[in-house]
Amino acid sequence: MKNRLKRAVVLLSGGLDSATVLYLAKKKGYDAVSLIFDYGQHHKKEIEAAKRISREAKTGYRIEKIRFPWGGSALLGSNKQIPRHHKYLSNKVPSTYVPARNIIFLSFALSFAEAIKAGAVFIGAHAQDYSGYPDCRPQFLNAFKKAAALGTAFGIRKHGIKIIAPLIRKNKSGIIKLGIKLKVPYHLTWSCYEGGRSPCGRCDSCYYRAKGFKEAGVADPAL
Repeated sequence: MKNRLKRAVVLLSGGLDSATVLYLAKKKGYDAVSLIFDYGQHHKKEIEAAKRISREAKTGYRIEKIRFPWGGSALLGSNKQIPRHHKYLSNKVPSTYVPARNIIFLSFALSFAEAIKAGAVFIGAHAQDYSGYPDCRPQFLNAFKKAAALGTAFGIRKHGIKIIAPLIRKNKSGIIKLGIKLKVPYHLTWSCYEGGRSPCGRCDSCYYRAKGFKEAGVADPAL
């Protein structure tokens, strides 16, 4: 039981949030394996970044190729136009939201964890995404935890798989400060929604990353 509890599946996108979570899982003593999704996203640079981060962290990784054939997001397909950053309205979900993505990713991760007898699944959802993405809210994660406990063999045996979102109450600068302490290789991460030679500097992801590094008082090593 002890060995099982110290294994973990980490959802790794290639961005700075999930990279921080991977290094935090390692710091907590977990034998981590990264789960990376090729889901038809706008570009492949984040997948390559995730592979490099896993190698740097000396953790294994698995790439799963899935599809959202019905679309529904600006992040799906190479011909979609990525919107520039704008202030979110409280009742508006941004066009970069991928329908039910975290439900699907967590379900895959939960199944993988149960199959390899891991005790935890880590996800990098956090506070700054609350207003835009419904599947990054604490309410959603708490509901998923209940579903995981009810819908898995490990759950009904009373030693279920933990769903851990350690960044959920942090903003981007707080995540970066934590990552610096953990020596996360931020120079290897890719956050931009575009797949150019360098970050576009205009999309929401670039905006929040730049704002986070500025508030943390450090330069972005990826630039």
